[in-house]
Amino acid sequence: MIQARRGEILSLAQQNGEVSASDLSKLLGVSEVTVRSDLKALSDSGQLRRTRGGARLPLELERPFLPGETSLEETSRRHSAAKRRIGRAAAGLVQNGETVFLDVGSTTTEVARALSPTLRGVTIITNGLNIALELERLPNVRVIVTGGTLRPLQHSLVSPYALEVLGRIHADRLFLGCNGVSATAGVTNANHEEAEIKRVMVHQSREVVVVADHSKLGQISQAQVAATGAVRTLITDKYGTGPPADLLNCIPDLRIV
Repeated sequence: MIQARRGEILSLAQQNGEVSASDLSKLLGVSEVTVRSDLKALSDSGQLRRTRGGARLPLELERPFLPGETSLEETSRRHSAAKRRIGRAAAGLVQNGETVFLDVGSTTTEVARALSPTLRGVTIITNGLNIALELERLPNVRVIVTGGTLRPLQHSLVSPYALEVLGRIHADRLFLGCNGVSATAGVTNANHEEAEIKRVMVHQSREVVVVADHSKLGQISQAQVAATGAVRTLITDKYGTGPPADLLNCIPDLRIV
């Protein structure tokens, strides 16, 4: 409980740069005394630095948002506790004997980490090199890496060869990451090369499960991946008032963890 709460505080600080004790108290449903204790612990460990009334990121992590791509390691630090919860919920859907596409990204990496070592007869196809390495620990899971051109910041493989491999496989389920999901624009992504891979995965899958933390909900990124009609399940985390109302009406199975 304590570690999960402190992980959420870190995620909020990484998102906003600074957090206040009073806001955290209301958001997390705990006293300000508890929040201040959490902030002191995070400050003592060097993960935050205290300010009057709250805390902010250490100086070495404070930098302006610049145009360009964010590395997988950096996105993994954002909303990390929520992503772990989402990953555990998604991993629980995988059944023995299934063929699964596992997309690249920080949340899908948490899906890979949460998969049970007791799974048998499962084949997982991924274009994420880091995800393939995570899956090495599963003794009875067959792992197929698509091949293709490496995108170093995301550790992902894209066209030309990845498309050829994916087009020859039919999956029971796809765990799909994204940069945005909205009722109007559907699932979208920041990179066109990766979006191309994701579209083929969607087309070749019997069921599409989108894994996205609350910061992606209602957002629209530049590259189209799929309409909301193609999505069977959306797994996200509870934050504020919850998912936008229009998403509740267009995705059959919306799970909040």
